[in-house]
Amino acid sequence: MNGAFERYLSLWVLLCIVGGLLLGKIAPGVAASLDRMAMVVDGAPVVSIPIAICLFFMMYPIMVKIDFASVIQAGRSGKPVLLTLFINWAIKPFTMYAIAFVFLGVVFRSLIGEEAVDLVSMPFGLDLPPGARHGAGVVVVHDGVRMLAVPLWRSYLAGCILLGVAPCTAMVLVWGYLARGNDGLTLVMVAVNSLTMLLLYGVLGGFLLGVGRLPVPWQALLLSISVYVALPLVAGHLSRRWILRRKGQAWFRERFLHLLTPITIGALLLTLILLFSLKGEVIVAQPLTIVWIAVPLLLQTILIFALGYALARWLGLSYEDAAPSAIIGASNHFEVAIATAVMLFGLASGAALATVVGVLIEVPVMLLLVEICKRTAHYFGRARSTA
Repeated sequence: MNGAFERYLSLWVLLCIVGGLLLGKIAPGVAASLDRMAMVVDGAPVVSIPIAICLFFMMYPIMVKIDFASVIQAGRSGKPVLLTLFINWAIKPFTMYAIAFVFLGVVFRSLIGEEAVDLVSMPFGLDLPPGARHGAGVVVVHDGVRMLAVPLWRSYLAGCILLGVAPCTAMVLVWGYLARGNDGLTLVMVAVNSLTMLLLYGVLGGFLLGVGRLPVPWQALLLSISVYVALPLVAGHLSRRWILRRKGQAWFRERFLHLLTPITIGALLLTLILLFSLKGEVIVAQPLTIVWIAVPLLLQTILIFALGYALARWLGLSYEDAAPSAIIGASNHFEVAIATAVMLFGLASGAALATVVGVLIEVPVMLLLVEICKRTAHYFGRARSTA
């Protein structure tokens, strides 16, 4: 069953998009009611409870697989780890911002709509009267709630930024396995990425959102890291130790982990249904919106993969180390990006929609890149055959 979930993930995503659109058409109040189930601080919804629950079940199964003691061994494979960190944090966030700004803010701006605006949540802790300006937005009152009206293309840009600063720590384990890479090294890099996100995700995300003249709710960014990364990280580590001590390694791998994969993907698919039920009207009215957002995301993915793969060959890495190093840089942690966009800007925001488009292109594009890796393995002198 787990194999079917992973093998046909693109199909499940498509079905959830259709299901979300139908739900938004048939019962538009359902998702809106779920969106109102949130932790509110100073009148601002900070954490969506349904999304938080879904995101925990997406992240926990990945975190519980990680043996964090293996991070100590990362120094033995210094080149691929350093390459991954360099691509993910020194290159990728800034190329994502530049590419998305050029296409959404210049090339496609007139197609998106020069005057089109998006209503996003007020930054946590910000108390401004209606009519006041904040960044590129203006404070307005919508259904009795103060919100920011920002240019729609900037809202899409925000979603792209959140994807660009969220390196993958989940599905990359699958991509690395399919590419016949070094699974042990992939696990180490996932652990390093998870720990690094705690330090850099909020800093880079807040900086680039500020450059894009969008609201920078630092408290909410830090809270999102705590809720969506640190919480499952700690829960996964502690429960892993407890289960291994009580049940043993065999039961943990053969029974426990086997049950988690469909739960993880099911939580992701449920989140997609919620997102698309609220964005259904926009998508039906402007179906090309998905294309405008997908173009910069696709170009970014290909660029980062090509750069990482070329640098891996230049550094003399074996294929088994080069493949996961390039793949982990190209893929995005769309679960955290979706959750952060929802928390910062709202479930119905253009930023949330942009992160969902990231999910749409993630699976088919990464499967294509995995195939490219396998077909080019002979370019790496120390590549070995793995069955």
